[in-house]
Amino acid sequence: SVAQMREANRRWQAMLHSPRSRSAAARYRSVLGEPESVAPRRIGDLECEARQWALPLWPGLRFEVLVADRGVVWNEWLVRAPGAPGPELRTLDDLTPWSCTVDEAARAFAPARPLQGSAPTRWGLAFTAPDREGVRHEVVAEFTWGLLQRTAVGG
Repeated sequence: SVAQMREANRRWQAMLHSPRSRSAAARYRSVLGEPESVAPRRIGDLECEARQWALPLWPGLRFEVLVADRGVVWNEWLVRAPGAPGPELRTLDDLTPWSCTVDEAARAFAPARPLQGSAPTRWGLAFTAPDREGVRHEVVAEFTWGLLQRTAVGG
């Protein structure tokens, strides 16, 4: 219910702003439980651990937290679940809200240029994509928690 969502958000915000706050990695474990999977990950020269949790609302996605040394959370977002089919992204029409992850859009419309988001949980990508007739357009895609929210199409 809306009341339950508000209460959950209130508790999360209280945990975030508590003077006895735990590390971000510890907060996720206390709220979400043990991760479904934990795997080492290397991104450039950053060595980290990828922790993923299944979420009942989105069975085809996983909440992924990348944790570096001393429990520092480097990134947190939704990714496609292992073995879950991703969307077929071919044209602008395929780019609908909540249809794809940052990684899926970047691969489908490579080369894509990452853009800084307006908040820590927001990302952007700039790329070109064809319309139904095959005419290519400049696109800026905005993502929240790793899922597509909207696109802006230029010339």
